[in-house]
Amino acid sequence: MAHSLIAGPVVLCAVDLGVVEGRIHPAVDHLHRLCAEVLYHLAHQIRLLHPEGQPHEVCQRLHLFAGVEAADPGVEPRQPHKVHRAEAGEEPIPDLAVQHPPHLRGVGVEERQLQNAQGGQLLRQLAQGHAGKILTTTDARGVEIDQIGESREDPVAGENLKISLDVDLQQYAQQAALKVMEEKQAARVSILLMNPQNGEIYVCVNVPEFDLNDPFILNTDVDTSGLNEQEKQDLLNQMWRNPCLNDTYEPGSTFKIITMSAGLEAGVVSVNDRFFCPGYKLVDDRRIHCARRTGHGSQSFVEGAQNSCNPVFIEVGLRLGVENYYHYFKEFGLLKKTGVDLPGEAGTIMHKMENMGNVELATVAFGQSFQITPIQLATTVSSLINGGRRITPHFGISVESADGTKVRTLEYPVESGIVSGETSRTVRTILETLVSEGSGKNAGIQGFSIGGKTATSQTLPRGSGRYISSFLGFAPAEDPKVLALCIIYAPQGMYYGGIIAAPVVRSIFENVLPYLGIKRTVTETPSGENRADGVD
Repeated sequence: MAHSLIAGPVVLCAVDLGVVEGRIHPAVDHLHRLCAEVLYHLAHQIRLLHPEGQPHEVCQRLHLFAGVEAADPGVEPRQPHKVHRAEAGEEPIPDLAVQHPPHLRGVGVEERQLQNAQGGQLLRQLAQGHAGKILTTTDARGVEIDQIGESREDPVAGENLKISLDVDLQQYAQQAALKVMEEKQAARVSILLMNPQNGEIYVCVNVPEFDLNDPFILNTDVDTSGLNEQEKQDLLNQMWRNPCLNDTYEPGSTFKIITMSAGLEAGVVSVNDRFFCPGYKLVDDRRIHCARRTGHGSQSFVEGAQNSCNPVFIEVGLRLGVENYYHYFKEFGLLKKTGVDLPGEAGTIMHKMENMGNVELATVAFGQSFQITPIQLATTVSSLINGGRRITPHFGISVESADGTKVRTLEYPVESGIVSGETSRTVRTILETLVSEGSGKNAGIQGFSIGGKTATSQTLPRGSGRYISSFLGFAPAEDPKVLALCIIYAPQGMYYGGIIAAPVVRSIFENVLPYLGIKRTVTETPSGENRADGVD
């Protein structure tokens, strides 16, 4: 009889495993390393209990059971997730229905996890396989009748799913996120890393994250003593969310990349156009301020982008007009979901066109008064800098048989002609100068051409003193191979994205670019030193 097991991170065990006649078929990253902790948003939980023997012996059996090379017994489980270990003779945790796969004592799955955890349908379908059957003939009492014989249906093994997430990059980005969250006493931090050419997602980090070994324990200090079961469940559901996909936010000035692209594509602005910023822009009866209240004075469009000047982008939005701006908003794919291959993606929250006036248009033009998901922003910007192809972000790359033979390559929709190649090149060039000369200097790395955009948006209600700081960067600027988005929610103290989020992306790129084989090509590029001369 075939068995099925859904499991999650422990040591290097695989996510959403399918067991067919004692063989587990896992998910592997692009280097064929078993992926568990990097896919926590896909995972269910496996609880490791070893009533006899040493932990590494159970791990060895786990790897043998999975049909992969055993881990070094001396290697400790990967951090930050810890393996739950029951001491010899200790009873399993009560009230948990634990299933034990055959021939593997001490490894089980919490039944509640199978019912409550979300995501990974494709992975389950690929991994689970089909159970075999033995058909026999019995009499009315259920006793098998001899000499009639039996028929068999052989089990079909599950398949392996090769994914784009990289174990090493995920762990490094998580360390960077935890570091800046602690330094800035932030509410949370999200980091996305993806290939802007094809949509492969290398990193998806959200901290603080819940402990996969204790997924029903809240990761906050909320007092639940006076809450009913539904209220407790609501808190758990909120904790289990993946903010990169499931939650929306006001992107702030990173969205000026969209306004820039629309204005250039429509021909309402050029790189040589001049603007004057007195520190505000009057729109109907509203005075909308620039981040620099004293104003930037006379500047070109490129300089306005380098300064992240609100009045410049308000003017571009007004030149486009509501109907035309809404056309590009839709044309760029912002009114539909990205189609990422995980469940629960949230949609854009945007004004209806008939309800937009000049004031609403002005605020949208610099990234406020509407909300999108981080994955939507990263996907849309990728499409604007890759030559104009709207790509689909995804984790799944290919399906492979148990022996490693590729069964099929997974394909995802691509829409061409989002913007012209000329507009895309101009946008890349402007965003490169923003890092080399403008408010994104703190993301600069010696020898690498990097493009990017800073952002600092004030959360609702306005005047609350709470901000969202972010930076979106890509490299190489002339032919982007990797795009990073770092979002810091509610930082304390200094909150400008160019000051606190840009250095995080710089730190990640310093390690990621050589790792991906991207070479230094620029003889003189500013190296970030946490400058404060450009704020946003």
